[in-house]
Amino acid sequence: MKKVEIYSDGACSGNPGPGGFGTILVYQGREREISGAEKETTNNRMELMGALAGLEALKEPCQVTLISDSRYLCESISQKWVFQWEQNGWRKKDKKPALNVDLWERILLQLRRHQVEIQWVKGHAGHPYNERCDKLAVAAYKEQIE
Repeated sequence: MKKVEIYSDGACSGNPGPGGFGTILVYQGREREISGAEKETTNNRMELMGALAGLEALKEPCQVTLISDSRYLCESISQKWVFQWEQNGWRKKDKKPALNVDLWERILLQLRRHQVEIQWVKGHAGHPYNERCDKLAVAAYKEQIE
């Protein structure tokens, strides 16, 4: 099974507002950048889209290390909250509806397809790939508002 690192970040100007995501896939020293944007979105949606873009870009099941500065993304997966939300009809522990279900459903498909280890990194703290992903995300949403 191929080992791939996926770095992702999301950014939003206003919340909600125009937003973007940046993703970098690293495989055997080669890098691939992916970015995208939406005119009206939230920061959390863009964080999820960054991870999703990377996972969906993989052509075959892989062993993935997914690195993000989003606690929402990382903890929802590592603490297995997203699996419980799905099991409970997309309701959280407090019985309120889970948010971003459309994206979480797609992420769950990818988590079941790949072997994914999730790692959180502190954002805006000088991590080279995280900083590059942030630049990709910001550039993507700025194209939306120009």
